[in-house]
Amino acid sequence: MTTSSPDPVLPVHRGSCHCGHLRFTVRLDATRGTRCNCTICTKLGWTGAIVRPDAFTLACDEATLATYARHPEIAGRYFCPRCHVGCFGRGHLAQLGGDFVSINLNCLDDVDLAAVEVGYWDGRHDNWQAGLRPTPWPIAP
Repeated sequence: MTTSSPDPVLPVHRGSCHCGHLRFTVRLDATRGTRCNCTICTKLGWTGAIVRPDAFTLACDEATLATYARHPEIAGRYFCPRCHVGCFGRGHLAQLGGDFVSINLNCLDDVDLAAVEVGYWDGRHDNWQAGLRPTPWPIAP
């Protein structure tokens, strides 16, 4: 898991959806991220990083965004209603220290994903206790 707080030493990254309607800034170390093999992360190609809410600033009206939550008691994802790109999620999970924002690193304007060190979660099997792996989990039925 990549967790950061609004440490003033960390760089500020700008992010957006494809059409530019959904815009945000986030303060984080974007050299490390995670991927999950659950069906939504796999289908979206989400490479994520977790930050505290005060490290994230939404630069558009949240009421104009589309949302999706399979488990709304844990988290929801936010999408642009125009181009349908998912840029971030918000939630609350005690294991992550409470409130969090999940950033889709693919949406950061200045990050080369080829340079990001990626860890892998086995979310498809709710195998979170296994922790991060350096290689992807096999996708099995």
